[in-house]
Amino acid sequence: MSEDAPLTAETPADQPQKADKPKKKEGDSWIETIKTIFYALLIALVIRTVLFQPFNIPSASMEATLLVGDYVFVEKYAYGYSRASVPYMLAPFSGRLFGSAPERGDVVVFKMPNVNSPEYHWDYIKRVIGLPGDRVQMIGGVLYLNDKPIPKVRVADYIETDPYGITTRVPQFRETLPGGRSYLVLDRGMTEEDDTRAFVVPPGHYFMMGDNRDNSDDSRMSVGYVPAEDLVGRAKLRFFSVDDSFIWYEPWTWPGGIRYSRMFTFVE
Repeated sequence: MSEDAPLTAETPADQPQKADKPKKKEGDSWIETIKTIFYALLIALVIRTVLFQPFNIPSASMEATLLVGDYVFVEKYAYGYSRASVPYMLAPFSGRLFGSAPERGDVVVFKMPNVNSPEYHWDYIKRVIGLPGDRVQMIGGVLYLNDKPIPKVRVADYIETDPYGITTRVPQFRETLPGGRSYLVLDRGMTEEDDTRAFVVPPGHYFMMGDNRDNSDDSRMSVGYVPAEDLVGRAKLRFFSVDDSFIWYEPWTWPGGIRYSRMFTFVE
């Protein structure tokens, strides 16, 4: 008697048996993993270069618009593409592709243009105040644009608390540029940056200033005029924000250290 098992309904006699698939070698699975990682990194690089790039705010120069610990998405396509759009400025071309001009009041990330600065080609973030041909000057803490004072209206004080728990009230004002763009600035008192010479913005350049007017290295000082080629993109959205109490490697600090009210808010 044959010892072969009888065929069941699941394996009819007229249906050929499927051959077992050959097992993947261990080396093949590693190659597939490496390919997946490579493609993921490539996609992330394209998105960061062409569409959006996240930036962390490390300094107080843009308070109260941007705080230390804010994370923002920057539109890389807003003004077209240049060497500044590519990591380490390795693009094999000069000028801007698909370029468009920023508007007064835009909050912009750019490369530090001053070759004599130790922070040359570092990422900076400031507000566009002067366009090519504009005459920009500070007189007595008031911004003048093309010899006309920019309206500056006192609003509620900006309240800040230092790491030692000391609270300070800082005078806060709302400026409104020609064209209606409005934003908040801080005035911490009279400094040498409150009275400047008149700056005439050269063609193809922009004049940048921080909203924290007395605590910002900008076009009034070592930054100088910013060439269009050094623009990285326009800050558009705060997607995350943490204060000084937030420590990445101490999860118990996370709930109290996140500024929930600033998350997913647009940058004015």
